[in-house]
Amino acid sequence: MHLRQTHMTATLILREKQYEVRHGMTVRDALLRLDIQPETVLTTRQGQLITDDVILQEGEVIRLIAVISGGAAEP
Repeated sequence: MHLRQTHMTATLILREKQYEVRHGMTVRDALLRLDIQPETVLTTRQGQLITDDVILQEGEVIRLIAVISGGAAEP
């Protein structure tokens, strides 16, 4: 008897850290649940930028790229 393995999660990767989240939610909702502000990362799937309203699919891997900003503050 073979047990069928089912993925109930999607994987988000930020730097070298992996996070498992429930599929079926938006990327934005997943980020907020992980206490990651959506404005601080770019989300990619298979090397392509995606928006944070994309629904996470079962078993997929999303890579997060930290956004670095800087500059002088306005007086």
